[in-house]
Formats: sequence, C-alpha cells, structure tokens
Amino acid sequence: MAAADFYFGINATFRHIYEEYGEAELINYWRAMGEEYFAPVTERFKGGGLPSVAQYWREFFAEEPGSEVEITEETDCVRVEVKVCPALKHLREHERDIMPLYCQHCTEISRAICEPASIMVRVAGGNGNCCQWFCREGE
Repeated sequence: MAAADFYFGINATFRHIYEEYGEAELINYWRAMGEEYFAPVTERFKGGGLPSVAQYWREFFAEEPGSEVEITEETDCVRVEVKVCPALKHLREHERDIMPLYCQHCTEISRAICEPASIMVRVAGGNGNCCQWFCREGE
C-alpha cells in the first residue's frame, strides 16, 4: 500500500532540484530515475509488450490512494486516463504549494522507462487529470 504523505517528499525534492540546479537538471533527475530505478519495469515492458504496460498501470494505480483512473487496451496502444491524480489530490487537500513542473515528471520518467522497450509515450493534460498513451513505436 502506498503512503500518500510520500507525495509531500517528492514535491519538495522536485522543487529543491529545480530551484538549486534548474529545469534541465530536474529533467535529468527524472530521466535517471526512469532509466535506473525503474529498469525492472523497462525489462517487464520489453518482455511483455503493451499487455504488460496495461497490467503495470493497473497494479500501480490500485495501490495509489485516491486515484481515479481508467485503463484501456487497444491493438497498438494503451490509454491511461487519469481522472483524479492521487498525488495532486493529496497535495491540494493538505494545502501544499505544488511544484509548477510536477506533472512533467510522469512524462519524463515514463519516456525513460519506455524508450528502451520501443514504446512511445504521449501525455496530454495535467494539473490533476491527464491522458497518457503508450504505443508501439511507429504507431
């Protein structure tokens, strides 16, 4: 089970890196996290393709308190529609100042995870709800 107060820590960490080192270094941090910490997820996606992407996100959001997400599998794409982002919901409920680039971490980390598995990531929206597509490259 996820601990929602973890969102406080990552929001503060992202803000600190951004304020001390700038946007480019924050993006480098996110990319490194995707490439290194989430390397097992990359391997899972390489071996299981898009069905493993859908399963991963179902498992992920099942553990995230307060999330409202719909995951749709299509032939060449998985769509993850985040209707209520659990992180932003928790930060807002506790009147935290949300780091302005907070939502961008989903895009950058997911791309770092997916690129080695030949999966393209596209994200639209943000600020509490978004739609993320994970598609085979070239689709």
